[in-house]
Amino acid sequence: MPFAKSSTTEIDSKPLAETELRAEKSTSSGQVREYGWSSRLRSYFIFDPLIWMYTLVLGVVSVPVSLLGEKARILHAFARFWSQLIMKTIMSPVEVTGLEKVDTSKPLVYAVNHASALDIPLLYVYLPFQFRIAFKSELLAYPIVGWHLKRSGQICIDQQNPSRSIGSIRAALKSLKSGMPLVIFPEGGRTPDGDIKLFMSGAFFLAIKAQVDVVPVALIGTYELLPMNTYHIKSRPLEMRVGEPISTEGLTLRDMDVLSARVQKAMEELYYAPISDPAKIT
Repeated sequence: MPFAKSSTTEIDSKPLAETELRAEKSTSSGQVREYGWSSRLRSYFIFDPLIWMYTLVLGVVSVPVSLLGEKARILHAFARFWSQLIMKTIMSPVEVTGLEKVDTSKPLVYAVNHASALDIPLLYVYLPFQFRIAFKSELLAYPIVGWHLKRSGQICIDQQNPSRSIGSIRAALKSLKSGMPLVIFPEGGRTPDGDIKLFMSGAFFLAIKAQVDVVPVALIGTYELLPMNTYHIKSRPLEMRVGEPISTEGLTLRDMDVLSARVQKAMEELYYAPISDPAKIT
């Protein structure tokens, strides 16, 4: 069944203090950067309120504006503008590498590691094309965010009851075949410790059915930027590393495990590779 459950989980049972302490360690380099009270105060009283304000204002305005033209295109533009505001606000420059190896005019599936709530704004800013995202049905419960996801044609996956996702998956397959790229998070949720978790093989159902290439994308530093269970945004340089497309030509649904393992290996090679300049995180 597409997007079947795996052993990975989004519940972090560690205390908040331990989570934040681990977040200060760079996964790629092992170096530690200290974040004091000035960083906390800046996050709690500047970054967080501004992000909530952007979300509220643009979320409300986007609904009537989307009635004036092509809904999906307009809502994607709002999401990208929202993301640009967030990325400028949090003062975390992003270096993008490898995107030139990908023909972005093709409908591809982009498999991205998921470490932070800020992964999505980063993707909206630095993937230079319209796309759809496969998201968990739990997000529909959030005001404004849920409205936007539903109205903009994103792909809702109910991990608790996959049969409810059949209509959404069919729509995603049709959209992918017609040329719309898709972003998936094959871990099934955010990592609780900064390491890449076991991929769900069902996440690659659509790529095989549509016979489109899968592109591994590793986001570096977003876990340290904002891990789970905290609102403390720690400004830092980030990287988006884009790997070589992985073909699905000739694969069948019986090959989902094989494809999943291949993409995970490519993702880990990107994610755990040393950063080009260790001084970036200090």
